[in-house]
Amino acid sequence: MDASAKKILEKLKTGKYDPVYLLQGEETYYIDLISDYIEQYALTESEKSFNQVVVYGKDSSVASILTNAKRFPMMAERQVVIVREAQDIPDLNKEAGSKLLLDYLSQPAPTTVLVLCHKNKTLDKRRELGKKAEHLAVSATFKKPYDNQLADFVMEYVSQKKYLMEEPASRVLTEYVGNDLNRLANEVDKVLIGHNPKETISAAEVMTKVGISREYNIFELQKALINKDWLQASKIVSYFEANPKKNPSIPMIAFLYSFFSKILAAHNVSDHSPQGLTSSLKISPYAAKDYLLALKSYPQVKALQIISLLRSADLKLKGVNAGNEGEGQILKELVFQILV
Repeated sequence: MDASAKKILEKLKTGKYDPVYLLQGEETYYIDLISDYIEQYALTESEKSFNQVVVYGKDSSVASILTNAKRFPMMAERQVVIVREAQDIPDLNKEAGSKLLLDYLSQPAPTTVLVLCHKNKTLDKRRELGKKAEHLAVSATFKKPYDNQLADFVMEYVSQKKYLMEEPASRVLTEYVGNDLNRLANEVDKVLIGHNPKETISAAEVMTKVGISREYNIFELQKALINKDWLQASKIVSYFEANPKKNPSIPMIAFLYSFFSKILAAHNVSDHSPQGLTSSLKISPYAAKDYLLALKSYPQVKALQIISLLRSADLKLKGVNAGNEGEGQILKELVFQILV
């Protein structure tokens, strides 16, 4: 778990609430985790009717939010005001609105818990509000995690749910989903449905429950490309062509683009040991052996060419210079050009 999120949640679980929380950044999972906890536990069910307000930024002005924040709680120790999508508050970045908020942050109502969920970006630190806000509130900025942090997230999430998972299973999930923690948590929840807590979750079970073909999937295509296995790559691509709805090409291109971009970066790393690649590329230690093999299969010039091929294929799939080529044909041609 992110260290800032863990610190905030640990304090909340002791029943101690601060007047203002500014939660911001690209990784929305922790913003939701903290705000949902406050929404669920800061007040009792009977207190929520009169003392909890949840609004959305696009529908609110700074003044209207602060009007709610400055009220006194009714028959409760505190009141809670949660602003979802705070980045969409119309006057947040205007002088009058930002001054109002800054004045409130300087002297917040002690009986109010104001939660600002500023998603996908941060306050502009070139402006006074951006410079001062994080010092006047409990503030946390959440960045997208590196690839080598994802498996730990999955294992910790599974452990918190009182289940066990083998490492290859967590790797399958993280490679399939990527670094979207909300989606990753949802996929884990899907895997846990109906699973016996006394049994360890396997990679095979993960593939079955999240809908990944055990033979023909993007992971096996990547493996075939690393090993330059023409026959297996051809079988997989033909399967994709026959099942386009289950295997859309654009996400596959994005997956391969990420992989070969790291291969290109790896060529510029001086330490090609597993430890060196893990540290430099921010990848899982378990993935390092694949990168070591790919470095031998694809010299730097070839990796650069493949990046160009992937960009071109992506444009074709989006209708740019595609001609009469279908999705399957584009993917087949791409794989052939990668392997030659």
